Amino acid sequence: MSDLPAPTAPDRPVRRRLGRSGVEVTPLALGTSGIAGLYTPVPEEQAYEAVRAALRRGIRHFDTAPHYGLGLAERRLRAVLRELPRDTYTVSTKVGRRLEPSDAGGDDLAHGFAVPATHRRVWDFSADGVRRGLEASLERLGLDRVDVVLLHDPDDHEEQAFHEAYPALERLRSEGVVGAIGAGMNQTAMLTRFVRDTDVDVVLCANRHTLLDHGAAAELLPAALDRGVSVLVGGVFNSGLLADPRPGVTYDYAAAPAALLERALRIKEAAERHGTSLRAAALAHCAAHPAVAAVLVGARSAAEVDDCADRFAEPVPDALWEDLRATGLL
Repeated sequence: MSDLPAPTAPDRPVRRRLGRSGVEVTPLALGTSGIAGLYTPVPEEQAYEAVRAALRRGIRHFDTAPHYGLGLAERRLRAVLRELPRDTYTVSTKVGRRLEPSDAGGDDLAHGFAVPATHRRVWDFSADGVRRGLEASLERLGLDRVDVVLLHDPDDHEEQAFHEAYPALERLRSEGVVGAIGAGMNQTAMLTRFVRDTDVDVVLCANRHTLLDHGAAAELLPAALDRGVSVLVGGVFNSGLLADPRPGVTYDYAAAPAALLERALRIKEAAERHGTSLRAAALAHCAAHPAVAAVLVGARSAAEVDDCADRFAEPVPDALWEDLRATGLL
């Protein structure tokens, strides 16, 4: 892996600060569930090449979690990032699902990952669980600190998350073990509570701030802007529909309803009339809100990383947004 690009001053990308923390991230970031075998296996070298491509394209923030491939995403990140100076990139990982060894055998496809089921996930939003989970992640990542730690999908553990896990994150931040803290979820109501009722630096909102789902715009994004909390946006393509709308494609990890497929196709046609692409419009829409610090893309290969980086840089004319609003598509 000696061909890894080392960041230099001329190509050092723009960075945005997360809330009031000292952590800064690049506007385009790489989510790592894909390189950990989400749905189908990803060969090791292909995963490494995806991370290298992200570095080559100026991406310097990487979002991961123990959940992704039972720790595989964190280990694969380590294999590439260890050859770079630590201050040239930022990493966010998550707590709430601890991994315990398992001899059950089989695969992990029931949880979405095509990897051997060498471990089992244990929900744990206790203070001790937060520390143990983070220590295990640091070992898999080969780091002595991470830049961001997020509570991962605490939907069914709300009170423990607020009364035990969140205070534990505050302590870790005060000790300098992490730079910024927050929560990551596929819903907006609890994220809005985190923004309003705690001192989080950042929240990760997946699938709820897209061209097809405007749920975050009602309360979460305005609250984040008012409180000075940054938002990371994941699921910008709603798991596939906004990347390539066609029969059989997925929307939020299930078959896309016919009405949403038709809507996505109409948005795609409008984008192409205005000289741009659906994927570029999807990325631009997510990045445009002033509360959004970064957009996460979940690529599985170098080619997908390059495509996302190209589309992120692609101009999207104002006339497209006017057209979409006039036709009720936005």
